[in-house]
Amino acid sequence: MTSLKLLAVFAHPDDESMGMGGTLAKYSAEGVDTHLVCASRGERGWFGPEEQDPGPDRLGQLRTKELENAIQELGMKSLSFLGYMDGDVDKANYAEAIERIVTHIRKIKPQIVVTFPPDGNYGHPDHIAIGQFTSAAIVCAADSSYKDPENLPSHRVSKLYYMVDGENFVNLITPFMDDMTFPVDDQLRGEVAWKEWTITTRIDMAAYCRTAWRAIQCHQSQLPTLGALAEMHEDAAVSVLAMQGTFYRAFSLVNGGRQVETDFFAGLR
Repeated sequence: MTSLKLLAVFAHPDDESMGMGGTLAKYSAEGVDTHLVCASRGERGWFGPEEQDPGPDRLGQLRTKELENAIQELGMKSLSFLGYMDGDVDKANYAEAIERIVTHIRKIKPQIVVTFPPDGNYGHPDHIAIGQFTSAAIVCAADSSYKDPENLPSHRVSKLYYMVDGENFVNLITPFMDDMTFPVDDQLRGEVAWKEWTITTRIDMAAYCRTAWRAIQCHQSQLPTLGALAEMHEDAAVSVLAMQGTFYRAFSLVNGGRQVETDFFAGLR
C-alpha cells in the first residue's frame, strides 16, 4: 500500500481550520500526508472597522500568512493556491479551474478528497463553485485522455467527501453566533444543517481539538465571524469543536453501506 494521502480543496483561508481543523490535525499526527488547495487568498474578507480595511492586496497577504501559520499548526504537508479572487470563484472559467485542480490531484495522488457540499455549507457562492470544480476535476484526473499542462499521468481518487454540519452541531453554535444570513442576488442564504441520518462519516478527533483551536487562532482577521465563540475559554471551545468531524461520503470505490464510518480510509487500510 502506498502512503495514505488526503487532499482538502476549499475556497478561503480559514475554511480548513474552522471547518475541519481537528480532523486534519488527527490525520497529520497519525502519519497521513494532508494537503490543502485554496481557491483564493481571502482578499475581500475584512470584518474590522471599515476605515481600517487594508484593501485586497494587503489583506490577501495577511490572510496568506495566517493560513501558512495554521497549516504549520495542523501539521499539513503542502499548501497551494488556485489564484482566484475572493468572492469571484464562481465567476472563474470552469475549464481553467478544473484543469488547475486536476494538476494538483495528479501531483499529490490522494486517495481521499474533501471539499464543500453542493449547498456550500451556508450558500456561499465561492464554496459551491469550488465544490463543483473539485468534483469535476476528480473525474478528469482519472481520465487518461484528459491532458493537463504538465502532461501528468492520470490518477483515480478512491473516495470523495463533503464537509457538512450536522443538526446537533448547528443547534449548539447558533445561540453564540450573530445573524448567519447574508444576501446573494435577491435571496437570503444561511447555514444549512444536515439531518443526522445523512451523516455517513464521523471522525473522532476530540483529542486534536486543542490543535484545531490554535490553528483557528492563527486566523486573527477572521475571528469576528465566530461571534461569541471566539471569546470562549479554550476548554469550552474545544468541546464545541469536538462536535465537528461530520462528513458525507459522496462516493467510494472501496466501501459502502449504511454503517457510519469512523475513518476516511475505511476500505483502504
